[in-house]
Amino acid sequence: MIRSMTGFSRIERDAPWGTIAWELRAVNHRYLEIGLRLPEELRALEGRFRQQVAAQLKRGKVDASLRLGWHAETGRELALDLDLAARVVEAAHKVRERSGDLALPGAMDILRWPGVVREQERDMEPLAELAAQALAEALEALDASRRREGEHLAAALAERCAGVAALADEVRAVLPTIRDGLRARLLERLEGLEVEFEPQRLEQELALQLGKMDVDEELDRLAAHVAEVRRILSSDAGEANGRRLDFLMQEFNREANTLGSKSVDAHTTRLAVELKVLIEQMREQVQNVE
Repeated sequence: MIRSMTGFSRIERDAPWGTIAWELRAVNHRYLEIGLRLPEELRALEGRFRQQVAAQLKRGKVDASLRLGWHAETGRELALDLDLAARVVEAAHKVRERSGDLALPGAMDILRWPGVVREQERDMEPLAELAAQALAEALEALDASRRREGEHLAAALAERCAGVAALADEVRAVLPTIRDGLRARLLERLEGLEVEFEPQRLEQELALQLGKMDVDEELDRLAAHVAEVRRILSSDAGEANGRRLDFLMQEFNREANTLGSKSVDAHTTRLAVELKVLIEQMREQVQNVE
């Protein structure tokens, strides 16, 4: 089974204090790159969330954003430091005694004094645990999305693999005819020259020409590459095989290029071109495999 690097998931969970929502988007990338957008309250947990994502994904550019929605009735409670407020009032009276008829600070002035009123800190541990659980669910949903897309990629790759195998079989099937045609053309040329030739020399020249167009090894390697791609597509190991498949595409292309360079016949040249087209289509698909 293969996975696509492209996927999307969104998980939202309700809590007594409000809502929490993770949104994950993943696209192609050579390595794993994680982008996190967190509310200020949970910024200290960025390392923990990064580890969660890295444990689940191997490749791709992943953007993960977390949103918090607080219910109005669950706003932070205010803590009033009455001792500090009393000291501020006392200080104001002392200043007034020394400086004459100055206005004393009003209630709002005192409340604005730094430290007199402050928001009580929330207990963030339950929120952190809920965020981690929701991220795990979002990652599972993202993985399911990538697996579904991977099934489409696997089907496309399998279809093109079958095409490559069929073209390779066709090349192998026409080789005897091409060899016979090469012998006939060589004999025809020699007869046209009206010169005597030694049968042994003719066989040597024919063997030389046939050696230049021998593509049995290339066809065998193509068959081996097709078998390896099929093995990867049918594997249940759940490994990240994108790089291995990418390497196989390079090997496919190498064999197709060699087939084209050794071709001495328009038919095999056309087959080599069709091979390159299929391999390029496979290579484009493989770029999206994790």
